Amino acid sequence: MTTQELIDLRTCIMEGINHDALAIIDELDAMSKKDTLFKIDSYLTVVLINLIKNQVEKRLTNSWAASIRTSIRKIKSLNLKENKISYYIKEDEWGKAIAQVIEAAIRDASVEALDGNCSPFQLKEMVETTQVTENALSLLSLIYAHQPEIIAAIIDDNLALLPGGEDWKFGRRNK
Repeated sequence: MTTQELIDLRTCIMEGINHDALAIIDELDAMSKKDTLFKIDSYLTVVLINLIKNQVEKRLTNSWAASIRTSIRKIKSLNLKENKISYYIKEDEWGKAIAQVIEAAIRDASVEALDGNCSPFQLKEMVETTQVTENALSLLSLIYAHQPEIIAAIIDDNLALLPGGEDWKFGRRNK
């Protein structure tokens, strides 16, 4: 929201130009929704990058787990609309959202996965996108079923089920 839009809105209200005021409000609402969806997309990409690294390296690090956990919690917070009863992205819409960003996530993951020794093209050949999508959907489903104060622990329980997750849970290091 820019200062000019607020000035225009105030002017329209003071001059009784309700139609123009409502148009400005609609524009501000659309900008806010677009910004929220952009943020959700960014956090979803972080989740996918870390799930990709987990899949190809068959291990889970504290850093990856923290990134996934934080991103899922942020998505939960951002996704719930102000009315506290509806969502920007409904539970059955995540597959489409994942499909839109998974290619970019693979490219970004190539910088870190396997010590950055694979090109995005090589990593794409290694990644089973169906499994990454299923893992992401499983984690994202938690945002609809659990309260914010307990979701972190439930995410950790789910992360422990990933490749290398049991070793991560019990503090065993890969050699």
